[in-house]
Amino acid sequence: MSVQEGSWGDLLGGKNLALAVALSGGVALHAINIYIATTVLPSVVNEIGGLDLYAWNTTLFVVASILGSALTARLLASSGSRRAYAVAALLFIIGSLGCAFAQSMPMMLAGRALQGLGGGFLFALCYAMIYAVFDEKLWPRAMALISGMWGVATLLGPAVGGIFAEMDAWRAAFGMLVPVTLLYMVLVWLVFPARNHEEATPVGKLPVVQLLLLTAAVMAVSTGSMSSAPVINIAGVIVAIVLILFLIRQEFTSETRLLPRNALRFNSPLLALYITIGLLVIGMTSETFVPYFLQVLHGQTPLLSGYLAALMAAGWTVSEIWSSGWQSRGINRAIISGPMVVLVGMVILAFSLPVHAQGDWTVLSFICLGLALVGFGIGLGWPHLLTRILQVVPDEDQDAAATSITTVQLFATALGSALAGMLANMGGLTVPGGTEGSSSAAMLIFAIMAAAPLLAIFSAKKVIVRQ
Repeated sequence: MSVQEGSWGDLLGGKNLALAVALSGGVALHAINIYIATTVLPSVVNEIGGLDLYAWNTTLFVVASILGSALTARLLASSGSRRAYAVAALLFIIGSLGCAFAQSMPMMLAGRALQGLGGGFLFALCYAMIYAVFDEKLWPRAMALISGMWGVATLLGPAVGGIFAEMDAWRAAFGMLVPVTLLYMVLVWLVFPARNHEEATPVGKLPVVQLLLLTAAVMAVSTGSMSSAPVINIAGVIVAIVLILFLIRQEFTSETRLLPRNALRFNSPLLALYITIGLLVIGMTSETFVPYFLQVLHGQTPLLSGYLAALMAAGWTVSEIWSSGWQSRGINRAIISGPMVVLVGMVILAFSLPVHAQGDWTVLSFICLGLALVGFGIGLGWPHLLTRILQVVPDEDQDAAATSITTVQLFATALGSALAGMLANMGGLTVPGGTEGSSSAAMLIFAIMAAAPLLAIFSAKKVIVRQ
């Protein structure tokens, strides 16, 4: 399906400009926070400990974001856009303060969970409002703009986190998010009306069972990842697979669904779209440990390691903006070639990142190339994959389709982070630890998780066939 292409001038002109800034600002805040946390986390571990729970900072954050995403449609319908954003901002602020004052890793994880819940609302609200405030011809551009905020985050997040980390003041990096969030709330309050017509649409019951199964599946992998014993790791994965199968069965039999109706049937165009998106995101979550590996194996400062790790998001932003205006065959080429580029990047990282080079810029150049390729490959087809989800569902499922984008993306992020944590501990991150453990952990993470973009090549082919 194709629609008349809208221009960047249409999106960023007139009354659309304020709306575009307000929507993209929520994603920017969410993304900047992620890169701040990723950059300062090695410093956090050095001060309060908890290396064995390193990946849980991402996992709990994203699991909570999934819950926020799932509740977004209900929050919009009951409260309107202004109050919905206010709730999201309040949770985000409380979580940021919890991180800033954390004295142990469990306290840090509690703060990250609250940040995730508020961030999930912010993230999903932006996607949910796209089709409500913009014409369909502007959806690809709006998707690209909102996702392009990850590029802004690659500039600001590592800078904020890195500077504060090098000053031994990582707590202040979380604390400064509070006034920024308050300023964003003022902007939203000025731009959005108290309630839009679309927000008054009744929403169905919350799919509680599916959400519990989804959360339990991620936590099963995360719990298993705490051990370096392969048997326990594998047991966690098996439990997660069983829970996901129960989730799929529940989606077929329940009147209350997490995804649009019939989305998980083999002949559904949505299934191939969700699988492709999920696999691409899982491949990208391998970046969870990149700042730590860069500091331990390559002798980089927190600031520089944060910026190098952010090359994935930078590549994503560049390619997404570049490809967002493509039409017809260009869209198909973007969707199918994206996973191939990601796979090449993952292979390069599997060979270069584990090398104990301590500042050798020949090795670092390959690492930079691999990171940029992974992000670039994801961004190529991303706006078209998301737009196609909104295009293939009937009008009555638009709400579910919009929120499902965030749900699938966040679930894949949480699952990928949990898998990365499992592979890191299996590879020796904590035992034997040090450079030897970090090197073997880096090799295992990127070698195994390269399977995700490889499988995405096949699901992307189905997306093209079923368009």
